[in-house]
Amino acid sequence: MEEFKYLGTNLTNQNSIADKIKSRLRLGNTCYQSDQNLLSSSVLSKNLKIKIYRTIILTVVLNGCENWSLILREESKLRVFENMVLRRIFGPKREEVTGELRRLHNEELNDLYSSPNTVRVITLRRMRWAGRVARMGEERGCIGCWWGNRRKRDHWGDLGVDGWIILGWISRGGMWVCGLDWAGPG
Repeated sequence: MEEFKYLGTNLTNQNSIADKIKSRLRLGNTCYQSDQNLLSSSVLSKNLKIKIYRTIILTVVLNGCENWSLILREESKLRVFENMVLRRIFGPKREEVTGELRRLHNEELNDLYSSPNTVRVITLRRMRWAGRVARMGEERGCIGCWWGNRRKRDHWGDLGVDGWIILGWISRGGMWVCGLDWAGPG
């Protein structure tokens, strides 16, 4: 068997994260299609539309994202999906000079949407999950298999500056249970 679904996650013999993300985006797109009339309604406020997006659509897309190690291709797919939904919520913008309607640019969407973008939310959830695993301790049997070699950067994917700051904070807080020292970025 090449692929099967277990506890809501598609497992493959390649263990590819791209397939998991594609599956979550497909489910999120289904939610988006069913809520499309609500998101384009002129009766609902933009704040209510954003709440609908964050509680219904984004929850479906980000289910299980704590173990995703994103590469640029997956980040791009997530941003495209998010911008598609935000364009539906905020609608077109009227040009002041010509009076024509046009699509909002990505930077304008980021300015209008005050919450962190999807990739940032995934990074924060991964760091929160790392802290939980670190606090579980070795007696629960998860530290040895999860930490592996912390000096390899690709173990968690590219954490970025924020991820290494959070991991450093966890480390300095006495949460490394095996007496491992802080490896730092690199």
